[in-house]
Amino acid sequence: MKKIFAFVLNILMVTSFWQVSFAQNRQDKNEVLIRNATVLTAANGTLQNTDILVQKGKITKIGRDLKASSGAQIVDATGKFISPGIIDCHSHTMLDAVNEATYSVTSMTNVRDVLNPTDISIYRALAGGVTTANLLHGSANAIGGQNTVVKYKFGRPVEEFIVQGAPPGIKFALGENPKRVGSNPQPGQTSRYAITRMGTMEVIRSAFVRARDYKKSWDEYRARVAKNDKMAVPPRRSLELDPIVEILEGKRLVHAHGYRSDEHLNLLLLADEFGFKVATLQHALEAYKIAPEIARRGTGASIFADSWGYKLEAYDSIPYNAAILYKNGVLVSINSDSDERARRLNLDAAKVEKYGGVPEQDALKMITLNPAKQLGIDKRTGSIEIGKDADIVIWNAHPFSVYARPEMTMIDGEVYFDRSKDVQKRADLQKERETLEKMDINRAPASGGANTTLPVVPREKREAHRDDADSIKDGGNK
Repeated sequence: MKKIFAFVLNILMVTSFWQVSFAQNRQDKNEVLIRNATVLTAANGTLQNTDILVQKGKITKIGRDLKASSGAQIVDATGKFISPGIIDCHSHTMLDAVNEATYSVTSMTNVRDVLNPTDISIYRALAGGVTTANLLHGSANAIGGQNTVVKYKFGRPVEEFIVQGAPPGIKFALGENPKRVGSNPQPGQTSRYAITRMGTMEVIRSAFVRARDYKKSWDEYRARVAKNDKMAVPPRRSLELDPIVEILEGKRLVHAHGYRSDEHLNLLLLADEFGFKVATLQHALEAYKIAPEIARRGTGASIFADSWGYKLEAYDSIPYNAAILYKNGVLVSINSDSDERARRLNLDAAKVEKYGGVPEQDALKMITLNPAKQLGIDKRTGSIEIGKDADIVIWNAHPFSVYARPEMTMIDGEVYFDRSKDVQKRADLQKERETLEKMDINRAPASGGANTTLPVVPREKREAHRDDADSIKDGGNK
């Protein structure tokens, strides 16, 4: 029993090592002075040999030979580059569930209910310079769940991740993903999903018709209450329709998954019909075909830099998509939709400059200021400007270089990733691993270790993980 207890205790120590040790070592200074860097502002060009003064989480001064108080943290960035923190406009990092696939319309759900602040992918994203992300519901539904915008404050309580004041949003999905979910209902079960593209559009249209009528009934009720009508009876509350009414009122942003240009154009026309604006077309690999239509409506596009051929819908994808959209006046961002790709968004932005000749600063904006604008948080983050949050990445080289890596990632003026400390942590973890391997509980029985053979559980009795269907029903990209 003592051996088992020791084994469990050591496992807990290892699994919590990164988060606990990181929280203990995080710099918590009210004032930070970064000296002598090449600063890529993403708003006002590139500044050479420049200092940045951070006070209470905000950028307060930008210039040369700045002074700080005696207790300030001083960071020597000579020979290094500084960029704004990268903002990922499409992520599922730190979500313990992605798709609620019960109905075609699950607008009542919210990914905020399944945030996991201990997800190691958060730390890995920080190591790639990502500071902020738009956490989206999956694409199993024509109208999916509500999103949450977070800053990756790894080691903090989950409520501190949430970006207060960010406009609420919701996920829509077009194309193969939502229609494939409905194509194979269980035996005896009536499909609750459309199985064609035209069916998906009618699911969305029907939801807005119901929401419009629902809003009208509430408007009439409130008008009667305003006239002191004692006989006024409130309509029945609908958790499904409340978020859609917010879309009609311009209070909730629509982020629409899709690939084909005809589908996105259909959604834009539907938005015209009901008088709302689509905030972003997500993925949008064929958006270049309808760039003027997207630009005319002020809709943004949040895309992959150069992904194609991985599914039928991606057949017409080209590496010039971002450049064509940019030249037509569309607000473009580059997203990851992947814990892995999130670590290299700087290189995805570099591809836009390489393939399409987009100017360096405008390419950098596609992973910083532009997604901030798409998410409605550009007044506080997305660029290196006085008064904005100190979401800052210090690179060893220009971030568009294949040799670039973040040396330090700061959020609100606090260091959440420090490569020098990370290297030391790796050495400490290796020592911990060696200690665990020497314990009797981890040695093979033939060499004197404990017998750790576990009973075999028959497959038919094994409880299925409640999220097993997520990746299948999502159809790849979420």
